Amino acid sequence: QVRLVESGGGLVQAGGSLRLSCAASGSIFSINAMGWYRQAPGKQRELVAAITSNGRTTYADSVKGRFTISRDNAKVTVYLQMNSLKPEDTAVYYCNLERAPTSAVYWGQGTQVTVSS
Repeated sequence: QVRLVESGGGLVQAGGSLRLSCAASGSIFSINAMGWYRQAPGKQRELVAAITSNGRTTYADSVKGRFTISRDNAKVTVYLQMNSLKPEDTAVYYCNLERAPTSAVYWGQGTQVTVSS
């Protein structure tokens, strides 16, 4: 089985920064993509950022220019650098991995990010 272990969440004031990490382990053959989703209370889960196996990145419009997704292929780890945080960024952030070649999807446990004003 594939395991995703997230870290880096916490409390931060508006304008501050956090760096989320997600380390993958287990029965990983290859990876199509890894990404970050978030879900605020009472709201549906939404894509924040993703990076494909060929390095293509995508971002939600609300975080473009503030967040950066990156990866360390050797460690099978994906990062989300979050700068200029806003209270509306407050949510539980979930790591996601799409495994190749079967496109099976795995999720992390989630890490809380709270941005105060």
